Amino acid sequence: MQRIDVGRWRPPEAGPMQVVSGPIGRERIHFEAPAAERLRSEMTTFLEWFSRATDDPVLRAGIAHFWSVTIHPFKDGNSRIARAIADMALAQADGMPERFYSMSTRIEKERKDYYAVLEKCQKGSLDITAWLDWFLACLGRAIVDAEKNIESALRKGAFRTFLLQTDINSRQRKVLDLLVEGFSGKLTSSKYAKIAKCSADTALRDIKNLLSRDFLSQEKAGGRSTAYTLQSSSLQNTHPN
Repeated sequence: MQRIDVGRWRPPEAGPMQVVSGPIGRERIHFEAPAAERLRSEMTTFLEWFSRATDDPVLRAGIAHFWSVTIHPFKDGNSRIARAIADMALAQADGMPERFYSMSTRIEKERKDYYAVLEKCQKGSLDITAWLDWFLACLGRAIVDAEKNIESALRKGAFRTFLLQTDINSRQRKVLDLLVEGFSGKLTSSKYAKIAKCSADTALRDIKNLLSRDFLSQEKAGGRSTAYTLQSSSLQNTHPN
């Protein structure tokens, strides 16, 4: 751990900024950023371009990310800053006050591929077509993620509204609410009793009632460790208004 000068360019005395892997003595240099002495002029050129760029707005976001992270102006946090710049450019491209997808989050999920395509395009010529292809595909996956999350949130909200209008007790409502949110592990009658703060007999009666009403389904394995899951049809058949 070492202190860094927050918000300041890399100082010349810090030496060359390199992305390195491998054991000591057999290091592999994946990338070396421009020398610290060039940072002010490089960032001035980048910021002037960013403020007046007339490229396709989505391609502008991809170019801005690549350009920023390649300059690598800070001692730390350059990838996070580049992702923030890309998200800012995409927000400007959308022209809307709300955004339901996050390019930054999706890139974090694909870090291995992200660094691989960066390394490929940061060496050799100025052709970054491969990077832009990957960036646009990643953006598409981020939008699909957002659509799935929104659909899931709407279904969960509709299901909870449905539960409020259904004749079940507060214990059953509490457990179903946990299940729809994504219960960790398997629900058994003993876990039900602990969650609902009730006796084992009461938990079993509640569960049997929910089974008969198709809120829960019972796993094939029986015995004392019998587990129950949320009946998928009960969630799928509940549509938001």
